[in-house]
This record gives sequence, C-alpha cells and structure tokens, in this order.
Amino acid sequence: MTKSEMLRMYEQMLRIREFENQVFELYKQGLMPGLAHLYIGEEAVAVGACAALNENDYIVSTHRGHGHLIARGAETKPMMAEILGKKTGYCKGKGGSMHIVAYDKGILGANGIVGAGIPIATGAGYKSKLKGTKQVTLSFFGDAACNQGTFHESLNMAAVWKLPVVYIIENNLYGISVNINRVTAVEDLSVRAKGYGMPGVTIDGNNVLQVYETVRKAVTRARKDEGPTLIECKTYRWKGHHVGDPATEYRSRDEENEWKAKCPIKTFESYLLKNSIAEEDELEEIKNSIINEIQKAVQFAKESPYPEPEEAFEDLFA
Repeated sequence: MTKSEMLRMYEQMLRIREFENQVFELYKQGLMPGLAHLYIGEEAVAVGACAALNENDYIVSTHRGHGHLIARGAETKPMMAEILGKKTGYCKGKGGSMHIVAYDKGILGANGIVGAGIPIATGAGYKSKLKGTKQVTLSFFGDAACNQGTFHESLNMAAVWKLPVVYIIENNLYGISVNINRVTAVEDLSVRAKGYGMPGVTIDGNNVLQVYETVRKAVTRARKDEGPTLIECKTYRWKGHHVGDPATEYRSRDEENEWKAKCPIKTFESYLLKNSIAEEDELEEIKNSIINEIQKAVQFAKESPYPEPEEAFEDLFA
C-alpha cells in the first residue's frame, strides 16, 4: 500500500473512535433516543475490509454499525444527526443508530436484528451475479449471528451459486453477555466454511493490514466469479454490548486490559512510526483534524431540527 492509503486507514480508524466516543457522551447527556452499540476496539476490521472495495461495491452492516458506515465513506454529520433523530440525518431521523442507510455509498443498511443482514448481503450478491456487474458485497456480522439459521442458509446458497459475497465474522467473543465458547463447540468459527465448500480463514482482527490483505484476496476471488469466502476476525469490543451495559458482570478487568493493550489504532500507529511511513507531527495533525470534524458533526446534529409529526409516514414502504 502507498503511504497515502495507509494514512487514510489510520485516519478512518481515528474517525470511528472519536465518533463513538462522542456518541457515548451524547447518550450520557440524554440527547439521543434509544441505545447505541459502540464499535470502539474493532476499528481495524471495518477499515481494513472496506479499503479492499471498489466505489460501486456494497456493504451490509449490523446493530454495531457506525464503524462500518464510516469506513465505507458515510459522512459524519448526517450520521450524527440520524443518531439524534434529526431531519438532516441519513434516514431523516427515522432509522436511528441501528438502521442507517446510505445507498450512494453502497451501504445497504445497518440492521437491529442479529443475523438479519446476512441474507440481505446474499441477495445483493445474487443481483450482481444475475446482472454481471462484478460488484462485490461485504457482509459484516458478529459471532452470535453464526448460530442463526440465516447464517447457514445464506452461506449454503452463496456457495452453490458462487455469489460474489465476502462474509466477515467480527468475533468480539460475546453475544450480549454470553461468551461464544459457551455456545459453540469449535474454536475458530471459520472452519464452518468447509461445510459449504468455500474458503474460510481466521485472522487477527486488530491488525488492519492483515484484514485488508485477507479481504482483498477474497474480493478478488469473488469478482472473478469464484464464489464467496468466510473470514473470521478475532477482535474485542471495549465497551459493553450497548451504551448502558457496563459489562462488569460477565467479563474480567484482566481480559479487558489484555485486549486494550492490543489497541488496533495504537498498534498501527506504532507500525507507521517504526517503519518511517509517517512522522509524529503528521499523525498529530490527523488527530486534531478528526477531533475538529467530529465536534462539528455533533454541533450540526444538535442544531438540526426534528422531523415534523406529519412526516411520520413519508418514505415508508412495506
């Protein structure tokens, strides 16, 4: 990768981290409706994966979707406005934190139902296959979604029809409060790919370059009509399942500290400095720029109007 490409990845990870920090603050101030599921700690997965896509490719996200959307290029102002339920949001305030859609960026939507995005991504892959567009879809989902029927049905269909979909498991070890090892007999979830006749691989989800290279190969394979790939990214969410969950009842401080020591942003920052790809002042400038951008996004969201009651049934379909 070029220096500019790597600095762009660093910038995107910082953007996600700062965005989520501010969402947490807005929640604590009582300014956002509902809950938010923060992506802090998992930034390398979204950024590394989305860096492997073309502009016309698709992604399908999850309830923990802010990171995916930012990594794919969604703008922070309408995202923040949507989270606060404002009219200037991507979905005019009707989607909220878990249901942001941005078709112009190839974002087919975040989804509040565990595993529900997997068949949507499979459908997008089917469309690309039928029309011969060579577009690839990334399907992001968590470890708990791997035990849903939608996971198995979708992977089977995609393998049979050789659909251009890359399925990405963000294994952050917990489905709400349940450790994945308590409900799944295999250590690496990627081995399930064998049952469907597709490649499966488990990687370090905190290493943005490894995520990029792995997803890039899978995307290239999909674009050549060779079918789907299952990639498991081992990572960790620093916060609880949602903003109101302290996570102290089901995981230890030692475990949290162990994973925080493997911070994907700090790790990549050290890599950039050690290999003389960037200087400290360059990285500091990027940090300051991101802080300023997110503050403007917060201000934009706060100052934006709420939708009028008579707009409740606009833009809806069933």
